[in-house]
Amino acid sequence: MSVVSAIKNAAAAAIQALYQQPFTAADIAVNTTKPEFEGEYTIVVFPFTKFSRQKPEETGQALGAWLTANHAALVTGFNVVKGFLNLQVNHQYWVRFVQQAHASQHIGQKPANGRKVMIEYSSPNTNKPLHLGHLRNNFLGYSVAEIFKANGFEVIKANLVNDRGIHICKSMLAWQLFAHGDTPATTGIKGDHLVGDYYVHFETILKEQAEPIISDVLEGEFKDFEGAEKERIIKLYNALQKPEVQADEEKSTKIKDEIKEISRNRTEIMQQAKIMLQQWEAGNPDVRALWQTMNSWVYEGFDETYRRLGIDFDKMYYESQTYLLGKDLVEEGLRKGVLFRKEDNSVWIDLTADGLDEKLLLRGDGTSVYMTQDLGTARLKYDDYHMEQSVYVVADEQNYHFKVLKLILEKLQEPCADGIYHLSYGMVELPHGRMKSREGTVVDADDLVDEMIATAAANTEELGKVKGFSEEELRELNETIGLGAMKFFLLKVDPKKKMIFNPEESIDMHGFTGPFIQYSYARIKSIMREFSTADLAALADYMHEEALLPMEKELIMLCEQFDSIIEEAQREMSPSVIANYAFLLAQTFNSFYAKKEQGKYIYSVRDAESDSKRKLRLQIASLTASTIRQSMKMLGIAVPERM
Repeated sequence: MSVVSAIKNAAAAAIQALYQQPFTAADIAVNTTKPEFEGEYTIVVFPFTKFSRQKPEETGQALGAWLTANHAALVTGFNVVKGFLNLQVNHQYWVRFVQQAHASQHIGQKPANGRKVMIEYSSPNTNKPLHLGHLRNNFLGYSVAEIFKANGFEVIKANLVNDRGIHICKSMLAWQLFAHGDTPATTGIKGDHLVGDYYVHFETILKEQAEPIISDVLEGEFKDFEGAEKERIIKLYNALQKPEVQADEEKSTKIKDEIKEISRNRTEIMQQAKIMLQQWEAGNPDVRALWQTMNSWVYEGFDETYRRLGIDFDKMYYESQTYLLGKDLVEEGLRKGVLFRKEDNSVWIDLTADGLDEKLLLRGDGTSVYMTQDLGTARLKYDDYHMEQSVYVVADEQNYHFKVLKLILEKLQEPCADGIYHLSYGMVELPHGRMKSREGTVVDADDLVDEMIATAAANTEELGKVKGFSEEELRELNETIGLGAMKFFLLKVDPKKKMIFNPEESIDMHGFTGPFIQYSYARIKSIMREFSTADLAALADYMHEEALLPMEKELIMLCEQFDSIIEEAQREMSPSVIANYAFLLAQTFNSFYAKKEQGKYIYSVRDAESDSKRKLRLQIASLTASTIRQSMKMLGIAVPERM
């Protein structure tokens, strides 16, 4: 039990004893005491005055006196400042904690709680390699899964691969038209990169073919269109001529974008891609064979990238196997009267009473949309695992989609509905702006990893800290630093916020970075290597009797808060909570290590003022190192034993 939980339970008992009020521990607010006051933890007294019928100061005095009299093993002193009761925790609580926890290899790991959660992340398309945006998704999903595990949950890491659709056919068609039989083996190009190159090639041809059509439309020429499509393009053209639209840049851009998209669909190459998609859906053996071959290239590429990033999954789902599943749910919804059919045979749900709009679930020709697939997949995942919560790690561009998904499942009375949770995160940009897949301006994950490792290697070489490392050890160290820098930078920001990834800033050894924490850990391990195995083994039974100096207590307190930190990170589904804590812990140890007065290190381990202080500080160093290691592990980041 954490010290905060112990204080809350003791305070609840005090309120029951003093005022005969059944106040629960959960209702009691406990914070760390402000530096200007004496004590370690503070209870907010104001809520108790309504039944104590005393002033806050008097209530605090009564509560503090009861705690010191009845829980002396926990609280040894107190002071009251207005409505705040500042408590001094028993010295023995801290030394007992550091003695018991310092050698633990599983610090922060809670026992199994019998609850099950699925975290779905990555969800790549098989028409291009993983890029920077995927990295935030993968690191976030993996880290949240590890945080849930640390809190005692059974976790299923899932990946739904988008392996079918018009975007996949674009790569396939471009390869068919322009590759001349090239393969990853014959070109030496990684499979996902090769397929991605042909997606960009397709978009280049598409842009060339669309430009004259768009130009004609903007000049009032509509020869490339017919029927309803022609009516729509003329309507858009006429709207664009209105002075009020021309004066409104946002409206004008929106209309031009729609004209552009309709024109793209009229190109020869886009028509060919649509035919290929129809052939795929009809089960054409040649198209299916090409699809399987090119997807196999991509999967090999993905697997290589995942291994390199340290990302794994327990269950793989594929859109090609799930996109039809939602149709059964649609039929059930029609029978229940939750859904309705329009004159063109399309199926919809009316969510206007819920403040949303009508949502298409099945086209008039019977084909499904993304929402249809997601409904069926949600049921499939629940049937597979019966988890309490199903977390989707998807960018905030899909906020509306997941709000609708959950609402439809609730109206269909699906048992999976209650557990649906969208872990929405902001997009990642580079210092020079947003990436665009169609234009081939995305930064591939593999290239970024190479850049980070190369930068780590250059920095390590420049600092001259490579003496004694073999070539293999140095390679491993540079990978650890480079990947750690990238992961930490992408995880230290609250997921809800958009962010700019700056590779150079992320690897700074002196900033709010992964390498700073890694170096702090390596420094602690270096200190501990100065002592023999026998010296370290003797710490297991050592219990410090002397008073703790301020920074000794501060470090122990900070380590003791780790359990509460991982609980908060799980509640918030935010690895940034762990990242900020790990940085603070490393920063505090560095201050502890470097604290000097009159030219002397106050908290020296090697030159400690007594054997007892040496043993205590070794326990503190060991505890801090273990806590940093476990914190970084939850972020998917390794820490080197030496740097």
